Amino acid sequence: MHEELTRIPWTQAAPNGLSALLVYADLPGKHPLVIITHGTSRGLEPRNNITPWLFLPQARWFARRGFVALVVIRRGYGSSSGKPDYLGNGRCPQIDYEGAARKSAEDLRIAIDFGSKLPQVDATRVLVVGISTGGMATVALTANAPKNLVAAINFAGGRGSSADHEICNSDALVAAYRNFGRHSRTPMLWIYADNDKYFWPQIAQQFDAAFRSTGGQDQFLHVPAFGEDGHTLFSHGISIWSPMVDDFLQAHNLVLLPQPLPEITPPNIPPPAGLSDRGQLAFRGYLTLGPHKAFALSAHHYASSVAQMTSDDARKDALKNCNRLAAPDKETCSIAFEENSPAN
Repeated sequence: MHEELTRIPWTQAAPNGLSALLVYADLPGKHPLVIITHGTSRGLEPRNNITPWLFLPQARWFARRGFVALVVIRRGYGSSSGKPDYLGNGRCPQIDYEGAARKSAEDLRIAIDFGSKLPQVDATRVLVVGISTGGMATVALTANAPKNLVAAINFAGGRGSSADHEICNSDALVAAYRNFGRHSRTPMLWIYADNDKYFWPQIAQQFDAAFRSTGGQDQFLHVPAFGEDGHTLFSHGISIWSPMVDDFLQAHNLVLLPQPLPEITPPNIPPPAGLSDRGQLAFRGYLTLGPHKAFALSAHHYASSVAQMTSDDARKDALKNCNRLAAPDKETCSIAFEENSPAN
C-alpha cells in the first residue's frame, strides 16, 4: 500500500496549493480515482489543524477495493492555502449556502483534474466522497459534473450548524439542495445517521425531498444511531457503512476486485502493560493510523491522538484527553508511545 503526502497546485490556493494524501495498492494497470474530502468543525482551531491523514482508514478502505484514493484538504483549511469556503458568504440569516458549496466544489474539480493525470489512474472513472460540508460540496459538484464523474457519495452533507439541532436559516439551506437537483444527474448515495446532531433526520429528509423535487438522483439511507453523535459515522463507523457503500459500488459497476485486499496489519509492538483487552485493541488500531500521533496512559485510563499537524500537537492532545478521563481518579497521564516507537 502506497501512502504519500502530496500538494495539488492551483492559483486560487497559492502559494502552498491544496494539501492531499495519495493512497493506493500496488496493483497492475490503471484504476478508478476516488476523491475524499472533509467537513467543517464548529471551532476554528480544528479547521486550521486538519490534515489529510485524518481519513487514512477511509482511503485505505477504497484502496483495498482497487481505487486510487486522494484525500484533499480544501482551501484555507489545515496547511492548504487560499480563502476558506466558510468566509465571504454572509452572516446569518443571509448566508449564501449555495455559493459556499459551489466554491468547495471547485476544489474537488481541481483535485479530480490533478488525480486524473496520475499514471496509475483510469481518468474515465471518478468517484467523489464527502462528509458534512464536504458532502454538500459533493452534491454541488454533481450539479456541474465533470464528464468523468460516474458516482458520488454524500455522508451527512449540509452547512450552517451553529449548535446541536440548530441551523441558521434552514430554508435557504433546503433551497440550495433544490437548486442543485435541477442540474444533478450523477448517481448518488446519501447516508445520514438517526442521531446526527448537525443534520438530524427531519432536516436531512427535507434536503433529500428538495433535491429530488427538481430531478436530483440519489439513494437516501438513514442508518441507526451511531455513538453519541451520528455525524461521526464516516470517521468512526466504517464497519457500519462498509456494506452500504459496497452495495452502491456494485450497483454502479465499480467493484474492481473479486475480494478486497487484506486490511493493514499493525506493527508487532507490544502494548503498554496493564491495558485492558479493549485498551489493547485500541492500541493496535492506533499503531495503524497516520502521523503525527501519540498514545498516553495512566494507571487505569488511556487516550490517543492521531493525524495531527505536528508531533507536539499530538502529545498535547493525547495528554489532554487522557488526563480528562483520569481526573476523577486523581491519576496523571504520561506519553507511552509516539508515532510507532516507544517514547524516550
